[in-house]
Amino acid sequence: MTTPAPAAPSPAGDRAAVVRRDLDNVLHPIVAHRQLEAEPMVIVKAHGSTVVDADGSEYLDAMAGLWCVNIGYGRTELADIAAAQMRTLPYYPHTAMNAPAAALAERVNDLVGGDYHVYFVVSGSEANEAGFKIARQYMKHEHPGKFRYKTVTRYHSYHGTTLGTLAAGGMGERKTKFEPLSGNDFVHVAPPYCYRCPFGLTYPSCELACVKNIESTIQGEGPDTVSTILVEPVMSGVGIAVPPDEYLPEVAAIAKKYGCLLHVDEVINGFGRTGKMFGHQHYGVKPDIVAVAKGIVSAYQPIAATVVRNDVFRSFVGEPTENRQVFQVSTYGGHPVAAAVANRNIEIILEEKLVERSASNGAYLLDGLRSLMKHPWVGDVRGKGLLCGVELVKDRQSKEVVGPDRIKGVVDFARKNGVIVGRSGGRGSTITLSPPLVITRPEIDRVVAVLDKAIEEMGSQLASF
Repeated sequence: MTTPAPAAPSPAGDRAAVVRRDLDNVLHPIVAHRQLEAEPMVIVKAHGSTVVDADGSEYLDAMAGLWCVNIGYGRTELADIAAAQMRTLPYYPHTAMNAPAAALAERVNDLVGGDYHVYFVVSGSEANEAGFKIARQYMKHEHPGKFRYKTVTRYHSYHGTTLGTLAAGGMGERKTKFEPLSGNDFVHVAPPYCYRCPFGLTYPSCELACVKNIESTIQGEGPDTVSTILVEPVMSGVGIAVPPDEYLPEVAAIAKKYGCLLHVDEVINGFGRTGKMFGHQHYGVKPDIVAVAKGIVSAYQPIAATVVRNDVFRSFVGEPTENRQVFQVSTYGGHPVAAAVANRNIEIILEEKLVERSASNGAYLLDGLRSLMKHPWVGDVRGKGLLCGVELVKDRQSKEVVGPDRIKGVVDFARKNGVIVGRSGGRGSTITLSPPLVITRPEIDRVVAVLDKAIEEMGSQLASF
């Protein structure tokens, strides 16, 4: 006998019961349990750029969930597509083929540049993890007898939550409770964080010291030990760090010089977020490995992918007895339902010109955020497309960061005034914005206006101390 599913909570009457049931049974990510007790949100529905709490409160979600709902909420046609696919083929492992995954791979390949093969997984963490494994196996195939296993990555980067991707990332606060992590598999270098240059230099007179740092690190480690250089085109974890235009091409040239693979993490940057279909396309480079997730399906289903250039793919082609196939498996990779939904999601991005909209409305948002420089506590405003950050400081001259309690105050003020924003960077000192690509200009104006008041309020509190 099938047990009926519990009814969805009504917007008001069942809210207290949901909160109690959740607090008694759910272990939430990132957010403190005591905070949930004090400020519970029970999201029951959403549309466009807006989410609705069970108490009827509406919030403009300027973070698109977790940087991911690119086409906005409430696209019921995606539910129809998922239902139709479930009736036809709900699941079969990707050791065989299925039509939705084949169509999605073809579409992603075309969008990346047409010289790639696509390996499907479920999350951005898994996409990057698979990329590490593919790179290592490739090096064993192509350089037998050598141990090219190290990945050069960057401090303050973020690549996922598995132990491997945490080790690859450069955010100490995310790692500390899980250390020690894997030995010297991942070697960290300085990020292109111009506002707080790790070398105390100023662009362009710095002559891209952060790029030189990558090359000297490869030389110091020994080129025959390095497999990959790993980068996000625009870094999110550090507080939206946009590199100089020549940075990524120079990094690509170093990878080629030393026979390393260039692994580009597009989990957040991809599918229109930065005003191009992919962040690396701003810079004219051709990566060897590309990790994609989030915007590939706008979070309507769990699916992600590791995209490998055909020069790399060919290393995995051989007779079964040669054992050259990818030694990596994902139970739900290539899931036909998720792939069918992702296909339609990408069609919507293209049909509604959301990449172009991200570029134009991103410029409009950035102009609005720059008006916040009138507050002396705004140290820097930066962004690309609809991926922006506002870094807050106590003093512009010293660039001393604002305390986490004050940053939390800005985020809380915005939420209490109906706008959800994020925070990241050192001690969470940057307010981050990554709204749905369907956000309207009046909604952008509202985001800027609420942040204006929130920062003014924070400043008055600082001044009182």
